[in-house]
Amino acid sequence: MALARVVSFDGVNSDRIAEIKSRIEGGEPPEGMPPAELVILHDSDGERALAIVIVDNEDDYQKAHEVLDSMPGPDTPGQRSSVTKYDVAVRANA
Repeated sequence: MALARVVSFDGVNSDRIAEIKSRIEGGEPPEGMPPAELVILHDSDGERALAIVIVDNEDDYQKAHEVLDSMPGPDTPGQRSSVTKYDVAVRANA
């Protein structure tokens, strides 16, 4: 079963999201990162963001968690306020 690592961030303005988007689209994943799907949601008025990383299994979740948890503050969207693990119950494209 796929798993999702959902991280909430505070203090994320639109300029920061644009910077993160550019870096992600133009670069490579962090070293050691397993194959994953990434979705970042942004509330520009509230300056909050959610980063959702979806992986295929528990081993990949643990690897992704270790890699992402060790990222320096400047490489993240903002101040991390929570990290939660979810089972991906439904996944579909409309």
